[in-house]
Amino acid sequence: MIIVSTDGSCLRNPGGAIGWAWVNHEGPSASGGERSGTNQIAELRALLEALRAHPGSDPMIIESDSQYAIKCASEWLPGWKRKGWKTASGAPVKNLDLVRDIDREIAERKGPVRFRWVRGHVGNHFNEVADKLAGEAAREAAARPGPIEVPKSTPAAVETKNASPAADAEMTLF
Repeated sequence: MIIVSTDGSCLRNPGGAIGWAWVNHEGPSASGGERSGTNQIAELRALLEALRAHPGSDPMIIESDSQYAIKCASEWLPGWKRKGWKTASGAPVKNLDLVRDIDREIAERKGPVRFRWVRGHVGNHFNEVADKLAGEAAREAAARPGPIEVPKSTPAAVETKNASPAADAEMTLF
């Protein structure tokens, strides 16, 4: 079983430098960043890069403190795909390139992938490491010289029905 924690960071949302990171609970980690983006793009990119780095047949759990990223990759994605990449309201799916890439990585991976929500900033060791790496990557990206490219899409609004789960709550989607 592979367990990976992911996180994204945006220094000024939207439009600030972003960073993403993943941390394998038994080994390596990776991070990267861009000069401009949104927090949602950073969270999706972290998830995508974790999938790309862990091909194979071993079952995989991706932990994230982003309900948006988890729901994009699991709950919402099948419906969006059926509807021609439109949301329930008929609007185009935001961050579509990333969502399609995540879909492709999951479909091509031999082993199953599950997603687990973890509360951020409460001392979860691997989430804290991913958070630190993503923040460092965002700061490094912000310090790069050159023009800043503005992202083509803006984040989709996310409606949260139960905004205050218990401190030790965990969401596992199969």
